[in-house]
Amino acid sequence: MPKERGSKVIASNRRARHDYAVLDTYEAGIALVGTEVKSLRAGRASLVDAFATVDDGEVWLRNVHIPEYEHGTWTNHESRRKRKLLLHKGEIEKLIGKTKEGGLSLVPLSLYFKDGKVKVELALAKGKKAYDKRQDLAKRDAQREMSRAFGRALKGRR
Repeated sequence: MPKERGSKVIASNRRARHDYAVLDTYEAGIALVGTEVKSLRAGRASLVDAFATVDDGEVWLRNVHIPEYEHGTWTNHESRRKRKLLLHKGEIEKLIGKTKEGGLSLVPLSLYFKDGKVKVELALAKGKKAYDKRQDLAKRDAQREMSRAFGRALKGRR
């Protein structure tokens, strides 16, 4: 059987970029059991309320919902168990230092297959205040309006 190539997004946390200012991103593998991978291959996962923590020099992904595999038996997995993230030691030490600085969180942005392996895009992020969110929305609306006006001007309309 040929090896898988490319990447396929399973789930993405669209709310994360709205609620957090992303400072840095990391790609990490996840330690999973067989029925979890089968459930992910069916495209079933949710990153709502998910976060990562650093405990005893290891990074753990918490609150990710991977539903039980439909055709699983008594060996099926728990849907919201904590899962170990696989990172290099240097990356883990850097994350420990950054999260202990204060005000920074580890937030999963997306869950995807890359060359047949399940990966998570993890962001080192700082929470946004309400006024920051409003500012971003206003900036995005202004940018959208400018591009529409530019498009109309190119087409010869007002």
